[in-house]
Amino acid sequence: MSNSISFSPQAAGFLIEKQYSMLTEHLHAARDEAFADVQLRTSGEEIPEAKQPLDSGFIDLPERLLNGEDDLLENIESAAKSLRDRIDRMVVLGIGGSYMGLRALFEALCDPYHNELSREARGGNPRLYFEGNNLDNDSMSSLLNLLKTQCVDPKELADRWGIVVISKSGGTLETAAAFRIFREALEEYYGADSPEATELVVPVTGETGKLRDLSNARGYQQTFPIPDGVGGRFSVFTAVGLFPAAVLGIDIRALLQGAADMTEWCRTKPAGENPVLDYVATCHLLERDHGMDVRVLSTWGNRLESTGLWYDQLLAESLGKHERGATPLTVVNTRDLHSRGQQHQEGKRDRVISNIIPGDPASSPISLPEAPDGLDQDLLNRIAGKTIPELLQAAIEGTNQAYAEDQRPTTDLKLSKIDAYSMGQLLQLFMLATAIEGRLIGINPYGQPGVEAYKNNMGRILYGS
Repeated sequence: MSNSISFSPQAAGFLIEKQYSMLTEHLHAARDEAFADVQLRTSGEEIPEAKQPLDSGFIDLPERLLNGEDDLLENIESAAKSLRDRIDRMVVLGIGGSYMGLRALFEALCDPYHNELSREARGGNPRLYFEGNNLDNDSMSSLLNLLKTQCVDPKELADRWGIVVISKSGGTLETAAAFRIFREALEEYYGADSPEATELVVPVTGETGKLRDLSNARGYQQTFPIPDGVGGRFSVFTAVGLFPAAVLGIDIRALLQGAADMTEWCRTKPAGENPVLDYVATCHLLERDHGMDVRVLSTWGNRLESTGLWYDQLLAESLGKHERGATPLTVVNTRDLHSRGQQHQEGKRDRVISNIIPGDPASSPISLPEAPDGLDQDLLNRIAGKTIPELLQAAIEGTNQAYAEDQRPTTDLKLSKIDAYSMGQLLQLFMLATAIEGRLIGINPYGQPGVEAYKNNMGRILYGS
């Protein structure tokens, strides 16, 4: 087991060793309960009402997949290669946890200008487009128009496109409506009775539900399950995230290995040596003892912004219940230091800032060139030769120092680099931390009653029942 993440709190005098030591027993108990939930879910015992729903299956899922459970991982890789070789544009339809994890992986692990590159420069992988995550008529219309105008010959690989539709129940209106619309466009392009009409649509859904029934009725050649016991926002390491990630050429085995190693680290190491428990303890104590119920995830660099947005949903829907729960907020620095930095530095003392520091860049460091005589009006010649990563590190250190001097607590989650393994570790860390904190504070981290209320009201308004 190796680890690519380190955690260190810079709590600026807010937390003392006594607070940590007094919490340790409760923290370990919450960790043990979260892991015991894995066994309870499959034991056949009656699940207590307070633990329903019990979507703890994500915890050991990476290890089970790597160990060959149901040959699912091999099937995902095989089907992904088949789809990758047949299309040049992939439209992913899903909302919430059905697309946010993939978006985090795509932005972290693929080229920032992936869709602008030639197929060869993309490594033979298709372009990616997201829809079905909102009800934006103009956005949907633009994508439909792009497909219609850019894809003109279904016999040419460069003009071929397919759909991956993701919904556990199939009952989420945003995704269901988008699927009907894009399915009609796809069938019009290839022909409703063509092999492509069923071979280039891949549903990822539950074993039962509206999308499963539709998939069976239409005869789609490949359908992947979303397992029972894994909720949508915890589903990134199911086929929800893994299948489209594999189509994009992402190393899904490295993702799963990172997640499995983080799970083992969390399960076996005590507080003080365990980044999951230490992150939970720091955030919990700052909220409980100092009223800091705003959690700012400060991602340094553009590639992790969608990871922050994914975590926003994870934390908000899991712990935002019963008039409790911290409010998550994602910022991207140094960009947002010029928009939100003032408030974080001198606004209300209600927040803890958690930095995600990306580590070594994937590309060669860019050096600041020296300007010729007479063109140094910006006075940058004095730092000519320094690299962009060096400038970023100075910004991180300078910002943390400013917060510390004003008694503003921060934490640092440091990655060695952004790759598939480290992303597996990071996403699993956040999912484990959320489940454990829920058990620590007595809130079931699974289920989403507030979201169901909006869905029911929306249905009543539209259908009149």
